[in-house]
Amino acid sequence: MSSMADISRRRFIEAMGAVGSLGIMGMAGCGSQRASEAGSSSSEGGVADTITFAQGADPRGLDPAYVDDGESAKVMCNIYDTLLRYDTETCDVVAGLSDMPEISEDGLTYTFKLHEGVKFHDGTDCNAEAVKASIDRQLEPNRTEDMPYASFVYGAEDSNSGVASVEAQDDTTLVITLRAASTPFIKNMAMALAAPIVAPSAIEAGDSNENPIGSGPYKFVSWEKGQNVVLEANEDYWDDEHMPQTKNVVFRFIAENSSRVTALTNGEVDIIDGIDASVVPTITDAGYSLFNEDGMNINYLAFRNDSGQFTSKEARIAFCQAVNVEEMVKSLYGEYAGVATSVMPTWMAPYVEDVQQTAYDPDAARATFEQLGITEVSLYTYSNVRPYNSIGGTALAEAIQGYLADAGVTVNISQFDWTTYQTKVQTDAFDCCLYGWVGDNGDPDNFMNLLSDPNPSMNVGRFSNDEYNALIAQGLATEEGDERDNIYLQCEQMVASEAPWMLISHSRNLAGYNPKVKGFFAHPTGVVHLEGVTKSA
Repeated sequence: MSSMADISRRRFIEAMGAVGSLGIMGMAGCGSQRASEAGSSSSEGGVADTITFAQGADPRGLDPAYVDDGESAKVMCNIYDTLLRYDTETCDVVAGLSDMPEISEDGLTYTFKLHEGVKFHDGTDCNAEAVKASIDRQLEPNRTEDMPYASFVYGAEDSNSGVASVEAQDDTTLVITLRAASTPFIKNMAMALAAPIVAPSAIEAGDSNENPIGSGPYKFVSWEKGQNVVLEANEDYWDDEHMPQTKNVVFRFIAENSSRVTALTNGEVDIIDGIDASVVPTITDAGYSLFNEDGMNINYLAFRNDSGQFTSKEARIAFCQAVNVEEMVKSLYGEYAGVATSVMPTWMAPYVEDVQQTAYDPDAARATFEQLGITEVSLYTYSNVRPYNSIGGTALAEAIQGYLADAGVTVNISQFDWTTYQTKVQTDAFDCCLYGWVGDNGDPDNFMNLLSDPNPSMNVGRFSNDEYNALIAQGLATEEGDERDNIYLQCEQMVASEAPWMLISHSRNLAGYNPKVKGFFAHPTGVVHLEGVTKSA
């Protein structure tokens, strides 16, 4: 491992030790106010009034119960609070709306003591009953099929895990009881999806995805689809330590990497993400700053395990043999991504040392395809960049298409914008699709559980294996340590053997920003908390 990987792994271990036993639209300049103009007036001390962040796509929505994408999460984490939160730079869990909870000896009962006097942005009380309402709607039998993260965060009744009940004992006391002990549960309560607390008034109004109401450091102002989301500082924010330092925050949506870079260097925006190797010199040579750290993500191709051409392990292995992943990753991503030899990033745990992925063998792939009669396959992809794929889905799909052609198989590519794509992979028939994941909480379960989840928005390849599911359940109930690590090593080995995915790469966490910006940090979970960010005017 590189020295950076060693540093990142130490950071992860320290973060987990602190917890202890306790998952980018519009061209630049289209119709939106320039950041340089919007922030031209300044407050005391010469600080600009506006920070503008550019990402590659619109949010899918702004209610954390109904979305599962990073574009939504980056906006929402500034609007909502969670019971617990992560430390600024790690997945170390710290107090949020609540103090750290008291946990019963059997690990089933969590008692959260909420801060007094917290208000939602509409002036209503953010008390235990409100928190209960935000969680209860995501528990069975209330949860609906369009709540993709609910079972992932709170568990499913039919799996005998997750949340059994939520009780508001008084205004500031919330008791959550689990069906079975869950090591990652306390980390789940700080996640940016499903866990954030939505005001009951927004839920009752039925338009919380379009008009969000939270209790966080920024209030929602407007959302112009394809252009921007505008937020304003919550001047009555309850948390003095995290008071918003800039009056306005604007999220701009600029699909093309080069257009985002141009918007940054022209002064239209202050911070951009979705950077690939080709634009880094443009950013740094222009005197702008580069955020560059190990990412917590996986870029992969998922096979449809339940239907189509890849229901057999032999077909999936042949596909993996046909692609020279190491060559492809180095060619497409340069030094800003590493070849994925395990589902989890190598700095999270040393599983890579004991796991062997399918080796490149195009002759064997061709022979198997001929034997199985596979000459043509369908590949779905997204058109824009993703945090785990900085070049976008089209270029990656075309590279894979070239390798498969050499093995005698025609790959028919269908591409969609990100919002449409997430629906298509749940509703359409396809043979394989490009997908990825940004870790939500720094726990191995958060990666490995994807292949156990019954929801196709999480488990897009519909992989189902009783032995694997049993390991996941065992990992949930096992305390941190060697025994738990060994469980997830077995999960990694099963993924390598059964090949439900073709692992591709782990991307570095990259962002570009104006050197006048202070306090910016791209969190390992893929979100950007902007309440502490300022820009000198």
